[in-house]
Amino acid sequence: MRKPDFFIVGAAKCGTTAMNDYLGQHPGIFVPEAKEIHYFGQDLDIRTARPRDTLESYLARFEGAEAFARAGEASVWYIYSRSAAQEILEFNPDASVIIMLRDPVEFMYSQHSQAMHNALGDEDILDFAQALDAEEDRVAGRRPVPAQTTFPDGVFYRRIARFTEQVQRYYDLFPRDRVHVIVFDDFRADTAAAVRDTYRFLGVDPDFVPETPVVNPNKTYRSWAVRKLQQRIPGKAKDLVPAAVRRRASDAIYAMNRAYRPRDKMDPALRLALQREFASEVAALGDLIGRDLSHWSKA
Repeated sequence: MRKPDFFIVGAAKCGTTAMNDYLGQHPGIFVPEAKEIHYFGQDLDIRTARPRDTLESYLARFEGAEAFARAGEASVWYIYSRSAAQEILEFNPDASVIIMLRDPVEFMYSQHSQAMHNALGDEDILDFAQALDAEEDRVAGRRPVPAQTTFPDGVFYRRIARFTEQVQRYYDLFPRDRVHVIVFDDFRADTAAAVRDTYRFLGVDPDFVPETPVVNPNKTYRSWAVRKLQQRIPGKAKDLVPAAVRRRASDAIYAMNRAYRPRDKMDPALRLALQREFASEVAALGDLIGRDLSHWSKA
């Protein structure tokens, strides 16, 4: 069966959902219906209702891909994993890697919002500054992460924003011409150009024009009281109501209560403090990928 030969490895909140969609529209590219499969990265503590894929079930996701020039998938925590790069290399030594990055301060703020507003609710500290303050205790186990979280490390905001060492793992294992780095600033400023460059990188027709609607916009809730009710449904009356029924009820309430609107602006003092904290990280990342990213560290 056809093995995937390219991987969007992350990072989260950097445009990967949109890029996966735009690649999947190309007549020469096959992507499976599911995103965030996370077959690789055996060190990742992914907690989902479905069991982790076996090799057989993973490859079955690419049934029908033989007719396409390229086949690949997107799982955003591959970049954070310490083992995924090596696992991908051993699985397919000829694989191509796509990495999407953004300003780590913006990334952390966006990730916090995502963690609060996803279906299960990975984050229970609603204030971003307070969530950052809780990180050290969470990492040390002195403060638990929310019981329902699907990926505990996803609320270790400073850790997951250290992109330099994450990108370095892929540069250490794959030839540079098989690692394509996309800066979110470019992707947002000229999406069509960024997609064409990625088509070129994958060796497919760069002149194909996909539909490019906004994908995965910022989420919020109409009512936090309803949100708390929805989170309790899967666990309530578990001896009386089948799990599948409870989950469908929870999902339906989540969908009705969900809304989309831009995030509030980050507190300027907090932004400045984080920019200073991450200035050396930003400089190192820029040196690594050969890009001046100094504007990320400027007020």
